[in-house]
Amino acid sequence: MESCDVVLLDFWASVFGIRVRIALAEKGVNYEYKEQDLANKSQLLLEMNPVHKKIPVLIHGGKPICESNIIVQYIDEAWNDKSLTLLPSDPYLKAQARFWADFIDKKLYDAGKRISASKGEEQEVAKKEFIDLLRVLEGQLGEKQYLIGESFGYADIALIPFSFWFYTLEKMANMSIENECPKLVAWIKRCMERESVSKSIPDPLKFYELAMESLKKQGH
Repeated sequence: MESCDVVLLDFWASVFGIRVRIALAEKGVNYEYKEQDLANKSQLLLEMNPVHKKIPVLIHGGKPICESNIIVQYIDEAWNDKSLTLLPSDPYLKAQARFWADFIDKKLYDAGKRISASKGEEQEVAKKEFIDLLRVLEGQLGEKQYLIGESFGYADIALIPFSFWFYTLEKMANMSIENECPKLVAWIKRCMERESVSKSIPDPLKFYELAMESLKKQGH
């Protein structure tokens, strides 16, 4: 497939965009990457995602697909390779994978944001909530290699980009995620052994600098 056939509108530090990059890498899809300025949205982004006006947007054959988890499912189906599927073929396991991806979407992003937007006692509450959520995910992981079983897939792709935040959150809230959730950190290290993951996740220090700059602008 020609690379111009597939275009990704994205922002380097987006955990949601990282999901799409991992899925495309897993499937070996060539694509054109178009970095977006979120403070000054491009005409292309506004045309391709007129509803939410957000990244990531995958454009395949001129047609846009929006919302990261939906894009990952689309990639799995559009580049259908029976030897490498991101969603399990078993209907129950597929439902489980979707449940956990949905849980991550609804809970983790906001919980992480609450840590960075608060101080003192309020931050302590936010930190406890965040660790509690990670422990729920650690419970789902159990003794398995990955969230839904022994192979890397859709639920792992939904979660692993958030590990990119952990260094920043640990610094901000004076905590150690490895001390609190050792099995989850072992899972992160396993995922990072995959080239699709290690090459798609930017340097956490770069994100820390971005976060500090953003807080300074907000007067924190």
